[in-house]
Amino acid sequence: MTKESAIQIFEDKQVRSIWDAEQELWYISIIDVVAVLTESVDPNAYWRKLKQRLKEEGNETVTNCHGLKMLAADGKMRMTDVATTEQLFRLIQSIPSPKAEPFKIWLAQVASERLDEMQDPELSIDRALQQYLNLGYSESWINQRLKSIEIRKELTDEWKNRGLKDGLQFATLTDIITKAWAGKTTKEYKVFKGLKKENLRDNMTNTELILNMLAEASTKDISQAIKPQNFEESKKIAQQGGNVANVALKELESKTGKKVVSPINSNKILRNKELE
Repeated sequence: MTKESAIQIFEDKQVRSIWDAEQELWYISIIDVVAVLTESVDPNAYWRKLKQRLKEEGNETVTNCHGLKMLAADGKMRMTDVATTEQLFRLIQSIPSPKAEPFKIWLAQVASERLDEMQDPELSIDRALQQYLNLGYSESWINQRLKSIEIRKELTDEWKNRGLKDGLQFATLTDIITKAWAGKTTKEYKVFKGLKKENLRDNMTNTELILNMLAEASTKDISQAIKPQNFEESKKIAQQGGNVANVALKELESKTGKKVVSPINSNKILRNKELE
C-alpha cells in the first residue's frame, strides 16, 4: 500500500492525514478533528466515550473506521483511529459542538442541491459551470470540459446498453482507452500530473481534453456499430477507440515537436493561464 503522510493546519491546530494511493482515499486522524471541533482537554477520552456511545447505537461508521500508524506528539509512530472523508462527515454530525455546525449546514445544503439536480439535471450543469468560473478556468476550457462530460455520458450509456456494470468494468474500459491514446492508465496519468483525489479531466489541457474526447467518442461509435456481446469484446473496442486518438496524438506531436501528454495540472494551468 503506497501512502503519503501530510499535516494540515486548521485553526492553528494540526490535523494528521494519510493519502492511500492505491485506494485513492485520504485517511484523517479522528482524534485531531475531535480536538479541533470540541476543544476538549482530553480529545482521546472524548473520542473513546463517543465511539462507545455510537457503537451501542449500532453506528456502522464507527465499526468501519480502522487504525493506522501516525506520527504522535512524542515523535513515535502510534496507532491512531482514522476515517475517510465520507466517514468523517458522518461522525461530525454526532459531535454536539458549535464548530461542527458549519459542517452540518454544508452537508444539508449539498444534500438538498443533489436532490434538486436529480429532478432537473440541467441544474448540475449550471452548478459545474459556475464552479469552474469561480476557480478561474477560461471559458474556452470550460466549454471543452462540459462537452467532455456530455461525451463521457454518451459512452457510459452505451456501455450500460451492452449490459456492462458501473464500477470495476467501467474503470477497466476507461483505463484501456486512456492507455491506448495517452500511453498511461488513469492512475499513472494522475501520478504523472502530481494528482491525488483530484479529477484527471479537470487537470487536462485543452489538447488533452480534445484527444480524450476523441478516444471516448470513437469508442462509443465503434461499439454502436459492432454491438459487442460481452465485456471481453467491449475491451477490444475500447482499445480501438483509444487507438484512433493515439493516431491523432502522434500526428500532432510530429508537426509540433511537443509532447501532448503533459505533467501540467490545474494549479499551473490557472497560475499561468495556459488553457487560454
